[in-house]
Amino acid sequence: MGEQPIFSTRAHVFQIDPNTKKNWVPTSKHAVTVSYFYDSTRNVYRIISLDGSKAIINSTITPNMTFTKTSQKFGQWADSRANTVYGLGFSSEHHLSKFAEKFQEFKEAARIAKEKSHEKMELTSTPSQESAGGDIQSPLTPESINGTDDERAMPEVTQNSEPRAEPTQNALPFTHSSTISKHWEAELATLKGNNAKLTAALLESTANVKQWKQQLAAYQEEAERLHKRVTELECVSSQANAVHTHKTELNQTIQELETTLKKKEEEIEGLKQEIENARELQAQRDSLTQKLQEVEIRNKDLEGQLSDLEQRLEKSQNEQEAFRNNLKTLLEILDGKIFELTELRDNLAKLIECS
Repeated sequence: MGEQPIFSTRAHVFQIDPNTKKNWVPTSKHAVTVSYFYDSTRNVYRIISLDGSKAIINSTITPNMTFTKTSQKFGQWADSRANTVYGLGFSSEHHLSKFAEKFQEFKEAARIAKEKSHEKMELTSTPSQESAGGDIQSPLTPESINGTDDERAMPEVTQNSEPRAEPTQNALPFTHSSTISKHWEAELATLKGNNAKLTAALLESTANVKQWKQQLAAYQEEAERLHKRVTELECVSSQANAVHTHKTELNQTIQELETTLKKKEEEIEGLKQEIENARELQAQRDSLTQKLQEVEIRNKDLEGQLSDLEQRLEKSQNEQEAFRNNLKTLLEILDGKIFELTELRDNLAKLIECS
């Protein structure tokens, strides 16, 4: 199924200042979605958060990570691969506790998956060593002697990535022990071994396809040679029964070769179909990613329109309230004038009666 989200929440995202190693730098202007993802093909858990189309968190959970609550609504964890410390500010303590529980749960799952992977590798390597009759030594390469660029650069990253604690920010020191370094070196060696196995399997598959093609060509040449041989035997042989028997055997051989040829062709077609399916899945993934970006852009536009409509509604309500106040004032003045006119009418009536 690939990588799928398994838990999501909303929080404000921060990162430790790479210069001071103690101040928090906000990476999102407002609360964004922070999700746990699980990759079933690689058995890997990741924390991912997007601000628009920009990934502000992309952290792979390892057994050595620790999520720490530094306040009622704030938590943090260190990612040695990204060489940073991530901080999350939640709207409530409940959301923080839920996120911390999921972190611990997926961290334990990552540990179990890693142990199972090591056990499988040990079980796989043991029979191969016994069948070889001794230890199999890997070829020496410049990378195995001197280490890769990532391995050579790892001690420098460890030395320069220790953040100083900030009392006011409650940030934990970003330190790396020798145990963690050894763990990452072991994991890097494991990844190298897996990569080498995958490369060998790919080369073996390619060699098998080439070998099958060569076998197909050889079978076709053999079939043509046998057909020619049958023709020669029919022309030269004077013993009809022996020729017929030999011909029958040759025909059976040809049929067997043709059956084998069809099977090899079907296998090649199956490999081609698998490659085509992989390309289609990649195209679908790219299409879905583009659609997701378009939906996010549309969502931003709708949020802007909603904010504009709210401002207009508030302005209209204020204008209606002012109009009501003015109308009320006019009604009060009109009532006063009507009262004065009534008194004037009564006075005029009295004057007329008196006169």
